[in-house]
Amino acid sequence: MQIFVDADACPVVDIVETIAEKYNISTTLLCDTNHILYSDYSEVIVVSAGADAVDYKLISICHKGDVVVSQDYGVAAMALGKGAYAIHQSGKWYTNENIDQMLMERHLNKKVRRSSHKNHMKGPRKRTEEDDVRFAQSFEKLILMAKSKEGAQSGTI
Repeated sequence: MQIFVDADACPVVDIVETIAEKYNISTTLLCDTNHILYSDYSEVIVVSAGADAVDYKLISICHKGDVVVSQDYGVAAMALGKGAYAIHQSGKWYTNENIDQMLMERHLNKKVRRSSHKNHMKGPRKRTEEDDVRFAQSFEKLILMAKSKEGAQSGTI
């Protein structure tokens, strides 16, 4: 099992690394050349800046049983398709049961935004300490579940 983080502007990189180190899980942070990342724990892969370049690289190197951290529903859907686990920076797990609805909502919201004549959209609310705690708890729970499930399937548990 490895952890892959779509790390372009990801607010939970430190939390991911802390938990990954606790469980001794190899972690890779992916970003494009518009972002500068350094890590004492994780491998950092920098790809050329381009539409979805980080997303495609992440999906090309993740495998069944890996954990993907991304706020992008499309990346999560592709990761699930490869048999990986996926989690949003809010702590919400992407699953085969909820991803279709999330993608449909994203599509409908995009259509509404396009038809609206407003040019300014409110950004996301400021991240709080409670958001970080919620993510950490959910991420650790996902790691433990994935380790248990993958270990059972490989016969190591």
